[in-house]
Amino acid sequence: MRIAIHAVGKLKAGPERELADRYLDRADKAGRAIGFSSVTAREIVESRAREALQRKEEEARELLADLPPGALLIALDERGDSPTSERFAEMLGEARDRGTPNTILLIGGPDGHGQELLSRAGHRISFGRLTWPHQIVRILAAEQIYRAVTILSGHPYHRP
Repeated sequence: MRIAIHAVGKLKAGPERELADRYLDRADKAGRAIGFSSVTAREIVESRAREALQRKEEEARELLADLPPGALLIALDERGDSPTSERFAEMLGEARDRGTPNTILLIGGPDGHGQELLSRAGHRISFGRLTWPHQIVRILAAEQIYRAVTILSGHPYHRP
């Protein structure tokens, strides 16, 4: 199964991008042994529409464009469930074991996700009730993917 993060906005070169890329690279390498063929990221340009609703709809269309058939969509949403790292790992493992070809974590822009995207998501998860900067959310998502891979492989990185 392939795992990807599709995010609105671009991470500039610097420590945030380096850290996100480091976790994605670790997950990509470690995941191959347990059935995850790749871990990647795709960036979507933030909408310049004047109204928040229109921005969310445009960004949702871009995030949903060119999705591979049969992909499990996980929307990062402030109103979503807050799973434990173990439960997140189970979500990925269950998708892999069902033969899901792709799992995609979707990170919206500053206004959140459009309704069409939220309705298509198989899961809606939150990294807590705090508001996080976009760069940190990308890092958190990448780290949790890596953590999930280590949990599923029995690696000692995760210590509850």
